[in-house]
Amino acid sequence: MQARDIMSSPVVSVTPDMTVKYAANLLSAHGFTALPVLDEDGRLVGVVTEADLVRDRFPRDARYHPAEGAGDPPKPPAGTVGGVMTSPAVETGASTDVVDLVRVLLEDRIRSMPIVDGAHVVGVVTRRDLVRALARDDGVISADVRHHLSIYGGPARWTVEVHDGAVEVVDAFDDETDRHVATVLAQAVPGVTAVRVTGTSPTG
Repeated sequence: MQARDIMSSPVVSVTPDMTVKYAANLLSAHGFTALPVLDEDGRLVGVVTEADLVRDRFPRDARYHPAEGAGDPPKPPAGTVGGVMTSPAVETGASTDVVDLVRVLLEDRIRSMPIVDGAHVVGVVTRRDLVRALARDDGVISADVRHHLSIYGGPARWTVEVHDGAVEVVDAFDDETDRHVATVLAQAVPGVTAVRVTGTSPTG
């Protein structure tokens, strides 16, 4: 499974000159944790996250911390996305294997990653997208696997069962090369966590 198979698209993005308030409204309205930041040519220049937006944004309540309110007032935080965004952004290509994408998300402790095709952002993969793939119904996964296999070898050839995302496929023709292809096709279906393809020789 590749990034393009589970990414959210089309992309909701902002530009560096947009206000922090506007970006906050987008995050709140869509339930996102981050937004890609694009320049005037549509190229990725950064990301703006929830943490970027809230950092140093709220004043201390002087009613309960009077001593801390004395002295010079703090410098006001930047009002535009360009002033608070994280740059450069961590990005990856649409053909990146989901295994590698998950590793980067976890190791870099980021919640979402822009997906690029050349110089342009074509989607975003979030941890929520990954969880959504894991939560896909086994019946839906089974139908998708059968669809892909029927295109390759015909609808009557394959027996497919899915349990908690683990796919079991039986190839009636018992061909080693085709079993490998069937494994690759099944692994590309969102929600599949494991694939086992076996063969059984036709009787009669």
